Amino acid sequence: MFTKTFRGGVHIKDMKFLSKDKQIKEYLPKGDLVYLMNQNIGAPGVPCVSAGERVLVGQKIADAGGFVSVPVLSSVSGTVKSVAAKECHNGDTALAVTVSNDGLYEKIQGFGEYRDYKELTKEQIIEIVKDAGIVGMGGAGFPTHVKLAVKPGTKIDYVICNGAECEPYITCDYRLMLEAPEKAVLGMKMVLSLFDGAKGIFGIESNKPDGIARVSEACRGEENISVVPLKRKYPQGGERVMITALTKRRINSKMLPADAGCVVLNFSTLTAIADAVAYNKPLIHRIVTVTGDAINEPSNLDVLLGTNVEELVEAAGGLKYDPEKIIFGGPMMGAAVYSLDVPVNKVTSCVLLLKNNMAVPEAHECIRCGRCLQVCPEHLMPIKLKNTADANDYAEFEKLNGLECIGCGCCTYICPAKRRLSQSITAAKQFVIAEKKKAANKK
Repeated sequence: MFTKTFRGGVHIKDMKFLSKDKQIKEYLPKGDLVYLMNQNIGAPGVPCVSAGERVLVGQKIADAGGFVSVPVLSSVSGTVKSVAAKECHNGDTALAVTVSNDGLYEKIQGFGEYRDYKELTKEQIIEIVKDAGIVGMGGAGFPTHVKLAVKPGTKIDYVICNGAECEPYITCDYRLMLEAPEKAVLGMKMVLSLFDGAKGIFGIESNKPDGIARVSEACRGEENISVVPLKRKYPQGGERVMITALTKRRINSKMLPADAGCVVLNFSTLTAIADAVAYNKPLIHRIVTVTGDAINEPSNLDVLLGTNVEELVEAAGGLKYDPEKIIFGGPMMGAAVYSLDVPVNKVTSCVLLLKNNMAVPEAHECIRCGRCLQVCPEHLMPIKLKNTADANDYAEFEKLNGLECIGCGCCTYICPAKRRLSQSITAAKQFVIAEKKKAANKK
């Protein structure tokens, strides 16, 4: 099978065998639902309900806080218990609306009604996507309507579906490929209708041959949509490397995919677009992979947003071992957490529970092997960037193009001296970006 790829990257055991053959199971929550307002990149949502108010499935409970923001919608019917700060998985706090589920699941008027997207204008489709609260569901959480509302005069040549799912363990998109490929293809057709002459590409890693076959079958007869196998290599699913692998075009940190004539959307995101536009179903649920060697029954669960993560662990058969490491997302770019007592949000793709802590071995001096340079997909010099970051030399850090780092962690993974390269570089990048924002706000 001919596959496309990019320069650099690493080969990692994908560990997907734990959950890849587990069909999606619907899970209904038992406890209260907690809807965080910071489920997207950009401005958080602004609550528009108050304690004591009754809400329905699909009802807006928070308005978008700006253009780069989306509303939050209730996934159950019930009574608002509170509008107050709640703890997030990273230890920060954010405003949240808590709803007591009455178990009736009464829906707003029109919920689930079919409509033909071909009868809608481009502006109407984008507005529907915005009102549905859709964001990038692969982990970034960027508001989807912003991606679709490109600058006037911008020519989009390709709409790319990111079906790589290159992070180890995660299989939520893979199961959607097998069980509902037609819906993602419908979402692709809707997005293509926004851009005259654009072609659709489903980029899927070659370790998912049955996924490639199912999506290809769903695309049969669609002249402007194709499925392209990608080499199994991490971080094949990174937005920049996906664009390079499929189109040979490149973007940097100062550019958007639209600057290269591309719009990139996650497989789950396309499915959510189809639900919103064709069936009037906003983003109120998602597929979550619950996996790892510390869980009894690794699973792919269809979960209502706001559900407590502790419930998902029980739904997956409970714990086999007391986990020493809990990660939301994958082991390369996910976030380690200390508590499961947090709600599922729009970007919760995976709950990974590991028996062993995977503690980082003691680091040694750099041995000048150059492996970090070879695997960096952005062609950077990780060891030099780490040295400038550790010395707080942020001017030199920028000169060395440190802001181009995508935080994939390939350099740390490959380093035989076990140096924490990616961690230092990411921290320095975050500091530089924060300082730039402060300076811009003073002007």
